[in-house]
Amino acid sequence: MVNFDTAVTLSGLKLDNPVIPASGTFGFGYEFADFYDINVLGSISLKGTTKDARFGNPTPRIAECTEALINSVGLQNPGVHKVISDELPKLKKCFNKKAIANISGFGIDEYAYTSELLDKEEQIGILEINISCPNVHNGGMSFGTDPKNAYEVTKAVKAVTKKPVYIKLTPNVTDIVSVAKACEEAGADGISMINTLLGMRIDLKTGKPVIANKMGGFSGRAIKPVAVRMVYQVYEAVKIPIIGMGGIARAEDVIEMMMAGATAVQVGAENLINPYACRDIINDLPRVMEKYKINKLTDIIGRAH
Repeated sequence: MVNFDTAVTLSGLKLDNPVIPASGTFGFGYEFADFYDINVLGSISLKGTTKDARFGNPTPRIAECTEALINSVGLQNPGVHKVISDELPKLKKCFNKKAIANISGFGIDEYAYTSELLDKEEQIGILEINISCPNVHNGGMSFGTDPKNAYEVTKAVKAVTKKPVYIKLTPNVTDIVSVAKACEEAGADGISMINTLLGMRIDLKTGKPVIANKMGGFSGRAIKPVAVRMVYQVYEAVKIPIIGMGGIARAEDVIEMMMAGATAVQVGAENLINPYACRDIINDLPRVMEKYKINKLTDIIGRAH
């Protein structure tokens, strides 16, 4: 029996495998511990956290599409202080690895405030700064669409933290490479990409948008070719590691994303369809590695270049 090596390292943080549930699709992790032992995961990207509690957007917030979903949850979360006092201790009871904190804000000072607090938490291994959430009015989108703003947020967070900082990029731009390079210049330790595209559905009976917010984040299997293309482009332009995401549903998708240049991957929409998705992908990795004669996953990072 060949021993397949699935381990990867993100900025000094060693993961048993590259599979991480994406923020917003796995709660704070412990909710899934009833389904299976979540310690099989490489890590977990926790629900997006803001300085203050947020109720989120009006309902309906979810619309189904062919091989995809549109969501407009709007960063519903209890706020950073409650995450630290309530959510992290619950996760600690069932998850003995380091998690990734996903942080959003409506101003640079908010990003810095929330990041500084979560940076002190022993359970957190990486800070993932979401400059790309398309569901929030007043700024959530604009930080990630302008290289200068992306630079400023990255610099501000790096100034108050010691842990690795990964910037999560929006695909809703003409040139994602310039945004990634700005983040690297400002000191980012890595890039997470891509966040959701912007999508919309219309109800034929009412003639009105299905989602109360009209538009929302478009994610799922249908967006994978866009995600692979963008990861490939950014890998050519930066020297820092990439966590690739967008349409990952099978072990084969993990291999493809890593060949494009990702060191690890996140699984998003698939968790909403199948709560066992991440576990199943991890279990299937050795079979796919054997099929494509891959002994060690780190050997294939960027192989497509």
